[in-house]
Amino acid sequence: MLIQIALGSLLMLINILITGLSYWGMEVVLVRMRHWLARRPHRPKLTLILSAAALWILAQVTFGVWIWALTLRALDIFSTLEASVYFALTAYTTLGFGDVLLPEQWRLLGGMAATNGLLSMGLLTAMMVEALRQVRMIQLKSLESTT
Repeated sequence: MLIQIALGSLLMLINILITGLSYWGMEVVLVRMRHWLARRPHRPKLTLILSAAALWILAQVTFGVWIWALTLRALDIFSTLEASVYFALTAYTTLGFGDVLLPEQWRLLGGMAATNGLLSMGLLTAMMVEALRQVRMIQLKSLESTT
């Protein structure tokens, strides 16, 4: 049990750390694009940022699922990579079909993967909203300065 908790906690920490670092990178890109974002037209740029943020979130979720899947496969819990990815995806997204289950000695990892996914979805949503808010603030400031 303690090994599962330690391993699950480590995987969650790695996922959260990678998400935080990638958000930092996205923030650096947005700061560098500040002048371009401030110029008109604003709405197409906001749409572009929204699309980019959505793709970024998709990449983060995919990366998180793969971290869990590769770990499950490395532990030889599943005989194929496909089964590991499938389980990790259904657990991480909290879908949980229940057609593929972890062996009893590893079942705590399923709940930890779901917790990681739920936490990641919340963090990623908050980060996307904040990125869009920052872009919109840049755009509104540019409108105020021209009037």
